[in-house]
Amino acid sequence: MEIKTMRFGVLTEKGHAEVRERPLPEMGPDEVLVKQEACNICTTDYQQWLGQREGRGYPMASGHESAGTVVAVGEKVLDLKPGDRVALAYVTCGICDSCKRGRGCTNNEIGPKKISPDGYRGMFAYADYAVRPARALIKMNPSLSPSEAAFMEPLAAVVKGLDKLRVKPLETVVVVGAGTMGLLNAQAARAMGCRVIVSELMEHKLQVAREMGFEVMDGSACDPVQEIMRLTDGKGADAAILAVAATKVNQQALDLVKHVDGRILFFGAAYPTPAIDIDSNVIHYRRLELIGTFGADLTDFCTAADMLNQGVVQVAPLIEKNKYSLDHIQEAFAEAATPGKFRVSVLL
Repeated sequence: MEIKTMRFGVLTEKGHAEVRERPLPEMGPDEVLVKQEACNICTTDYQQWLGQREGRGYPMASGHESAGTVVAVGEKVLDLKPGDRVALAYVTCGICDSCKRGRGCTNNEIGPKKISPDGYRGMFAYADYAVRPARALIKMNPSLSPSEAAFMEPLAAVVKGLDKLRVKPLETVVVVGAGTMGLLNAQAARAMGCRVIVSELMEHKLQVAREMGFEVMDGSACDPVQEIMRLTDGKGADAAILAVAATKVNQQALDLVKHVDGRILFFGAAYPTPAIDIDSNVIHYRRLELIGTFGADLTDFCTAADMLNQGVVQVAPLIEKNKYSLDHIQEAFAEAATPGKFRVSVLL
């Protein structure tokens, strides 16, 4: 059966997502037709739905945490075949200086910043079918559910951050925040041989962290700094990963890490923007490292795929039980935007 159209979810304004239909783009020789099976709602997506990221523009055919099955391949595609389960990495141009150096693409005519000829922004990840460049797709273990395989993108962002943080086996790492990204960071750091302590305020998230086997710290029932000092014999953590963004968390992190050569990774973002107040002499004399991270490179996607495919990182506990069809994408965004939720998956 020839597939001529695609149905897709689109944000049209603050608080409103709907389903539309458009002609399916023609598949080129280096491209792949994918039957997309699941797309998980990322924080970026539901923040725009909430009106916190209006600068991204409308109409936004958003989404980027997606997985599906190959339907057909172009004549120059050699590494994929119909029936392969794949997940979506970033769409890159492959020719800009940044791509050539193995870094993130800076070409605004490619990927999520591109505006389609019919006026849509985004990557059309909440769609039943899509045509993708073969270089943007990575094979996934078919034993993973589509919703699990779709975690490749957020896990790739975690891999990028841990690479910048330079974690080493036997180091103590404090992960602040036991949401989806916090527990992905915690699992990946543990897989790299670190001792991981997870700090969280919400009891149900603390319980999930416990069930994953982590040392946990209830930040509402203790002084986090004092507790970390107790757990590390007064030394402090080698590194802290801030998977939530808040002014209070930013300030506490300065005291969670060891006095000299401590490292802090600012993984999360928030709106309005949190602040941090620190004397530059403190950074100087303590040799503190304040590290930012965002996105991922292709090598990070490959590592993330390996972690999922080999079962090193388990993501099933991070998927909400309620799953939504494409026709109910508005309800899906409403649940995803509810505080305390893990990933909400839209089945396509």
